[in-house]
Amino acid sequence: MQLAATGDTWGIPGPAFLLIYFGAALVIAIAALVHRRILFAGDRAARVDQLGPQQIALLNGGEQLALYAALGGLRAAGAIASAPDKTLCQSGPMPGGVTPLDTAVYNAAGRRIRAREVRDDQWVSAALLQLRDGLEQAGLAVTRAKLRAARLWVLAGLALIALGIARLIDGVQNEKPVGILVVAIVAAIVLTLSLNTRTKIRTRAATKGLSAVRRSHEHLSPRQSPAYATYGAAGAAMGVALFGAASLYTMDPAFAAEAEIQRISAGGSGIGDSGSSSSCGGSSSSCGGGGGGCGGGGGCGG
Repeated sequence: MQLAATGDTWGIPGPAFLLIYFGAALVIAIAALVHRRILFAGDRAARVDQLGPQQIALLNGGEQLALYAALGGLRAAGAIASAPDKTLCQSGPMPGGVTPLDTAVYNAAGRRIRAREVRDDQWVSAALLQLRDGLEQAGLAVTRAKLRAARLWVLAGLALIALGIARLIDGVQNEKPVGILVVAIVAAIVLTLSLNTRTKIRTRAATKGLSAVRRSHEHLSPRQSPAYATYGAAGAAMGVALFGAASLYTMDPAFAAEAEIQRISAGGSGIGDSGSSSSCGGSSSSCGGGGGGCGGGGGCGG
């Protein structure tokens, strides 16, 4: 047993403190991991393959991708178009079988809202919230309460950082070597940052289900240069949901550019920017004529 030497900071030798400190960090990391696996497990019986494109998009890439899926479906149906001034407009009647998010986006287009601001529309925001609430109830999306519970481990990490800093200050004042302690504090900071989960959306059950759905819809990937007109509005929306906004650029690059669609990939699908030509013939979408282009288609512990 190592006895404390005269002058040891807090009466604890540096190596002993480091052992305790790293041990505490390991315990926090393991406990947080186990807790999160329980919190984020989800309902294994839930069927992802029975979800609509916008639900899948939200699980795959969040609210922004769900909005893009709605835009893609409405655009493929000829219901909306865009203008060079970056606004959306209604270019055709509302299609049948629409969702609350479709309705909110279509109505926002009727007000000639800028495409990049449509997410801030109160009705669009409410529809996105309703979409997520339904997925939470189905056990496919992580609830806010569970996210808050997971973030409680941040408090343990902060306490560990505070302990290390206090030891560092006293160690420097006692003229003790603190090099390894500094490394330990940095490690504790990295651990704490990793515990600050704020944006996790899908449960593990949803992740597993999404992989299967993506495989079954591989034909919609921009890599396959699909003719989205063949698959209809639902197919266009599903392509965006599973493979990201690159699908919108493949379907209608003029609309995507005018609507300022960010070329984001979805859910680790590995799809980047698409250089494919539009399946609608590359025609420019227009809000002026009422018919959009696609409207037809050691001892250093202080």
